[in-house]
Amino acid sequence: MDQQILIIDDDEKLSGMLTEYLGARGLDCSAAANASDGLEMLASGSFDAVVLDVMLPDMDGFDVCREIRRNSGIPILMLTGRGDEMDRIIGLEIGADDYLPKPFNPRELLARLHAILRRAQPRAPVAPTDVMRFGALEIDRGRREVRLHGEVRALTSHQFELLRVLAERPGRVQSREQLMEAVRGEALELYDRSIDVHISRIRAAIEDEPGHPRRIKTVRAAGYVFTGVADG
Repeated sequence: MDQQILIIDDDEKLSGMLTEYLGARGLDCSAAANASDGLEMLASGSFDAVVLDVMLPDMDGFDVCREIRRNSGIPILMLTGRGDEMDRIIGLEIGADDYLPKPFNPRELLARLHAILRRAQPRAPVAPTDVMRFGALEIDRGRREVRLHGEVRALTSHQFELLRVLAERPGRVQSREQLMEAVRGEALELYDRSIDVHISRIRAAIEDEPGHPRRIKTVRAAGYVFTGVADG
């Protein structure tokens, strides 16, 4: 069965072009021209990823992303016509999986979609020992799931991979370069700010007090370290 993509963009010409292009390459697309229709379709349908424009007539795309992330970890690829680096940072901070400025090459969008869809696929069943436990924090590498006090915490696939890499090396400082190298298959942008944004989102999900982190510490001028604390 083809994977289902929801396009939320008020540019109907672009949506039509993407629907035809992606459809010819095995991705079944549905389109919504505004945020309210898109959210309704997402709630009532079964989609594998969302292509979301930042500029929508009835709601800011960032607010739509926040709304989706309240209830879903579905992969989100954000589009913008403004080409502003701050837009990209904000998109990452609120939970988007990837970001593409307009105009773009459809082949690049297809490649990015395939990447986030691939990362979102569950792995084969694994033994219970594949769950790392640090007190109230559980990192389930098989299900690619993070739980705090038994509650599932929403992380993008980028963020899960960063947390996994840090947690597998407790007590060892990991530089930004080492982290980027370790998750290079996850298509992180090669600049420091991207890592910092993802770490901030991870802390918001797994720290009891994100403003005073205990599980992931910043080591000035060096990088980050997962402490492995078992309290909480």
